[in-house]
Amino acid sequence: MIHFIGPRIKDYYDICSIINNKAMSRVKTLGQFIIEKQADFPYSKGELSRLLRDIGIASKIVNREVNKAGLADILGDAGEINVQGENVKKLDVYANEQFIAALSAGGECCAIASEENEDIIIVENEMSKNAKYVVAMDPLDGSSNIDVNVSVGTIFSIYRRTTLTGPGTPEDFYQRGTEQVAAGYVIYGSSCMLVYTTGKGVNGFTLDPSIGEFCLSHPDMQTPKDAKTYSINEGNYVHFPDGVKKYIKYCQEEDKATNRPYSSRYIGSGVADIHRNLITGGIYIYPTTSKSPNGKLRLLYECNPLAFIVEQAGGKATDGSRRILELDIKELHQRTPLFLGSANMVDLACEYMKKYSTSEV
Repeated sequence: MIHFIGPRIKDYYDICSIINNKAMSRVKTLGQFIIEKQADFPYSKGELSRLLRDIGIASKIVNREVNKAGLADILGDAGEINVQGENVKKLDVYANEQFIAALSAGGECCAIASEENEDIIIVENEMSKNAKYVVAMDPLDGSSNIDVNVSVGTIFSIYRRTTLTGPGTPEDFYQRGTEQVAAGYVIYGSSCMLVYTTGKGVNGFTLDPSIGEFCLSHPDMQTPKDAKTYSINEGNYVHFPDGVKKYIKYCQEEDKATNRPYSSRYIGSGVADIHRNLITGGIYIYPTTSKSPNGKLRLLYECNPLAFIVEQAGGKATDGSRRILELDIKELHQRTPLFLGSANMVDLACEYMKKYSTSEV
């Protein structure tokens, strides 16, 4: 018996190697996918593809730090307050620096708008001076959960600049969401996943740490039109508009015909909540409150990119009455309420808003 153990183990490893090689031959990396889809943009000469790859590289670096955050002196507050009046976490600062560095070095965008910076960041190098694109981003969404090991994420949005040459300007960002050429998010969770759209469907890529590449894992993502999940911070219930209160009560009522009551699922990290609902279906609501009469989420670099993704996956996104992507942007950090997710659920929530909260929208 012992005489045959060696050859059998060798045969086993040979078979595993063949299987792994065949599996890898079927894997499509983010870089390969972007190159294949480059023909979708006849006006582009590869700049958008390189820009998306730059974002992918930065997200790998941030993911590495998120994964080892508990082992390094990178958790907790940085002792600063950002432009939103929120405590800045150390990892927020790190993520912001990494994305700015990657986007600046790539030379494909002329300006960056970040949640962490009051004004736009003009990319000052020879390659970027006349670049075609600008990028808006929330470098680390859900940062209040950093210290408790809950999934966080990055949200990004890409526009073609409106000025023709020279340094980027704030006006380059004052475009409706319908003008986005690409948008996406990265979720740093049990696995790291990048989801993006260029207006031709939504595709998701999971980071394979063994090869250091994002690999296509969720092609042509579609969100269900109906679902049984609603996501909202019910701790603020007393401050919600009447339409939202009535809709929540509807979700909680027992009714076999409509499979109610629905399940309440709220992580408190926007990317994580929206990613789950994108895959399994559901509605995410961040309404106006008496404390935040204009809403809390930022239109440019949170709501617009997320709305673009969800619409491309068959869902809907509104502020309670108007389509998010058609809202005018008048300032970089403009806020808005958000109703986003499965189309039929969003439609019904908007009906409740129209019926009970017409003066509050």
